[in-house]
Amino acid sequence: MNRRLFLSGVTTGAVALGWWRLGLDRAEAAYPFTLSDAEWRKRLSPLAYNVLRKQATEHPFTSPLNKEHRAGIFACAGCGQKLFSSKTKFDSGTGWPSFYAPLPKAVGTSRDFDLGYPRTEVHCARCGGHLGHVFDDGPKPTGLRYCMNGVALSFVAT
Repeated sequence: MNRRLFLSGVTTGAVALGWWRLGLDRAEAAYPFTLSDAEWRKRLSPLAYNVLRKQATEHPFTSPLNKEHRAGIFACAGCGQKLFSSKTKFDSGTGWPSFYAPLPKAVGTSRDFDLGYPRTEVHCARCGGHLGHVFDDGPKPTGLRYCMNGVALSFVAT
């Protein structure tokens, strides 16, 4: 490979990366509920901020919501958007609260390559907060497993 071809490839990659980041910033601004970074930091615990705003993952088996079995609604810890009914919660054995279906229009999805292979990230449709990932190894009737970070959720009993 000659130097001109190499430099051309590096330049093209840098421009593409810049456009990709620009697209993410615009997407975040398009959510109905937005706050500044400082407001998010003030509103959320450090762990919730890292999960919801920086796509981190909490340690498995640490969320009290794993043991939550009352009837109710699981909502976004960032903005309060209702996300999942307790009727769709199940014990996946993974260490994170899991559901087989979200409430209508409650979540969005995007592709995530953070681990080097494609996964489907789940985010709150109202604020864009990172909730977890969805996999196709769940129970009937959907066959899906919405594997959510408990710190990204709040629970309201009904």
